[in-house]
Formats: sequence, C-alpha cells, structure tokens
Amino acid sequence: MRQPERCAEGAGPFTTRLTWHVPGGSTTVWESRIARRRGTLAVRPPGAGAGRHTRADDVGIGRLRRLNLVSALAFVVGGALFAAGAAVAQFGSGDATLCASIYFVGGLFFNTGGYVSLLQVINAPRHTGGGEGRLITPRWRWWSYEPMRVDWLCAFVLFAGTLVFAVSLLDSFLRGLSVQQVNRLVWAPDVIGCVLFLISGHLGFVEICHGRFCLRRRSLGWWIVAVNQLGSVLFMLSAIAAFTRPASGGLVNAGIANWGTLTGALSFSLAGVLQLCEHP
Repeated sequence: MRQPERCAEGAGPFTTRLTWHVPGGSTTVWESRIARRRGTLAVRPPGAGAGRHTRADDVGIGRLRRLNLVSALAFVVGGALFAAGAAVAQFGSGDATLCASIYFVGGLFFNTGGYVSLLQVINAPRHTGGGEGRLITPRWRWWSYEPMRVDWLCAFVLFAGTLVFAVSLLDSFLRGLSVQQVNRLVWAPDVIGCVLFLISGHLGFVEICHGRFCLRRRSLGWWIVAVNQLGSVLFMLSAIAAFTRPASGGLVNAGIANWGTLTGALSFSLAGVLQLCEHP
C-alpha cells in the first residue's frame, strides 16, 4: 500500500503546516495555529472542488474553549490594570506604592494568561502521522517539554516573560534603593521580560506565516499576533525610557515610559478581546 506524500512547511527546525496527498486523491492539511486554537484541520475528498474542516472530539473542543476563555480574559484584565497603573502615574497622584500595587495585580493576570496559553498548547489536539484526516485529543498534562514545536516555544517564552516581569514588579515595592540597585533589580528584569515578549511575538509570526513574511488582513489569528507584538514593542520603548540615569537619579523620559506602558497594555487587552473570538 502506498504511503501518503507529505509536504512540510515552516522555518528552521519548526514545522507549522503539513499537507498529505493520500493515495486515492484526497488531501489533508494541518496548520499549527488553527489546530491548537480551533481544533480543526482541512480535508478535501477525492474529486471535491472544496474542502471541509474536521474537528477534534467533544473533549478536545471543550478543553480548547475553556482554556482560550481563561487566557483571553486574563490578558484583557491584566492589560487593563497595567493601563490603569500607567494612567495613575501619568495623570493621577503618581504615588509609587499605588502604581506598583496596580501593576502587581495586573502582573498576576498576565502570569495566569501566560500559563494557561501554555496549557492550551500542551493539551491541544494532535494530528495523526499518516494524514488520516483526524485529530486526537491527548491526555491532560500540566507540563511538557517540547522545544522543537514552535507553538510550545512561543507560549513558553511568553510565560517566562510574565514571570520575569513579576520579579521586576515585586522589586518595585522595595524602598531606599540606590540608582544602581533600581536599575539592576527593577529595570533589568523589566527589559528582559520585554525581550522575551518580543521573541514570543516573533515566533507567533513564524507559526502563522510558516516562516515567511506575510500580511493576512482577513486572518483573525494574524491580527492577534500583530496586536500583541505591537504591545511588546511599546512595552520595550517604555522600558528603555524608564532607565534611571546614574548622574541625575531621574528617568530617561517618564512621559514615554508611562505612555508606552499605557498604550502597550491596551494593545494586550485588545488582543485578548480578539482572542475571545478565536475559538472552536
């Protein structure tokens, strides 16, 4: 019996799309983001002009819906709280403890969203190796190590970024720090977290564009990745502007730091709202 012809697409070691041409004329297409977000793959029967989508079983679909809902809402709320903290810093009292408290609570929501995003990848339906046109729901796991999967690496780096941000947010409650200590304990983890967010966003583009540059204005998934990456860029601008000058003890630019945080946080909230619509 002839084996299906398989065509793999992606970037480097990552496979983001698989196409099987099965003997007899049918074609099956698996795409990483669509499978893990919507629990579907495309199947075109022999002689058919248009394909159809095959869904995972009810257990897998229900799992994806619940995880997507929790993750999306966590980013919506977390982004809103970060925006509120930046607004207090820019327009309100500017009280350092109040701002740090708002940011810290928002950071907890980001931690939750990051980890649940990783859980969604770990427990998403998997394709079968022979192109049979079906997805299999794996057993539930709280953790896995799959660095050769771009979706896993994207979610893991995002989660790691939220944890590094948590270090910065905790250290921001410390008082009586020297300029050098502020830059080392608060600013440095903030910048590292921003870098991890940017890397995660890049991996998101690799996954959805299959390793090439693409502009997909009709793709909801593409817009979610793009808006999240915009938020990461704005957070990085904010972090750079928040460096404390050793000579003066003041920030490079407090206005840019606050506005970058506010607009970046709103971008993450918007991406969370869009994510609510990207479900099975």
